Amino acid sequence: MAFKITLQPSGHGFDAPADEPILQAALDAGFNLPYGCRNGACGTCKGKVLEGHVDFGIAQEHALPLAERAGGMALFCCAKPLSDLVLEVKEIGAIKDIPVKIMPCRVQHLEKLADDVMLMTLKLPTNERLQFLAGQYIEFLLKDGKRRAFSLANAPHDDELLQLHVRFIPGGTFTDHVFHAMHEKEILRFEGPHGSFFLREDSDKPIILLAGGTGFAPIKGIVEHAIHNKITRPMTLYWGARNHAGIYLPELPQQWAAAHPHIEYVPVLSDPDAADGWNGRTGLVHEAVLADFADLSGYQVYACGAPAMIEAAKRDFVVRGLPEGEFYADIFSFAAPAPVAKA
Repeated sequence: MAFKITLQPSGHGFDAPADEPILQAALDAGFNLPYGCRNGACGTCKGKVLEGHVDFGIAQEHALPLAERAGGMALFCCAKPLSDLVLEVKEIGAIKDIPVKIMPCRVQHLEKLADDVMLMTLKLPTNERLQFLAGQYIEFLLKDGKRRAFSLANAPHDDELLQLHVRFIPGGTFTDHVFHAMHEKEILRFEGPHGSFFLREDSDKPIILLAGGTGFAPIKGIVEHAIHNKITRPMTLYWGARNHAGIYLPELPQQWAAAHPHIEYVPVLSDPDAADGWNGRTGLVHEAVLADFADLSGYQVYACGAPAMIEAAKRDFVVRGLPEGEFYADIFSFAAPAPVAKA
């Protein structure tokens, strides 16, 4: 059984199953409501029930005192509908609505995806979640005062653990630690979310996704977010690497393309090894886009990778008609002296 939920003051509406928290139903329907812990402990998702009745769920009294319950307040991360509802809640409509936090985390899992790429999985404290937009990044706060930034590779709906794809950078102090000394259960601190690299959902234009190396990480988050929210705009993903080992999760984009007719996947190798037996596309990844699209005037482009790739792609795509305002980029820089270096 499902109930009709109406949000005020926006007037947005969606259906919520009776056995599912209102927050989850809203996120599944594509509406961003504020949240922090998702388990009734922090109060970030608090809003008012203007009409209807809810099961308050596991809301903890310090986060939702009895007097507030009596006044119609509820925690939407754990409240479930018992009838049709009209709720007063502020929706998140832009980056400015998402708070940037400094949080501790524990290294939950480390897994080599390639000789020089590590999947780092982070777990937050029990009563914490990080709200973010797909494609954004976090910055680790190191003991020497420096910061290291990494894009989130998971989509917001899959936020129980945070995923990062860390490339080993020779001479990089932090990545050297990740690959050679870091252990599971190690405690780190980070600040986030940061960045304006996220899917613009108010457009219906087809999308070109351009990833170089571990630039695939935020692209992965964006694609999984789009799939989860049933966004069916045509998407063509180009993933470029030097050799086949650089395409470190080869089956995943293949699965996306096989399961979703609106998604196309094109891997591109710039310098394949003879042992790769590669018979796919070769050359610079942005040039593969140019070979496939004579006119980019009706597209959006989301590009993530090294500065040279981003600069060349923007320059050449604009020549092909892409409006400059429809080119969204996240540049991975590895210069150790920089205050924020993705290394």
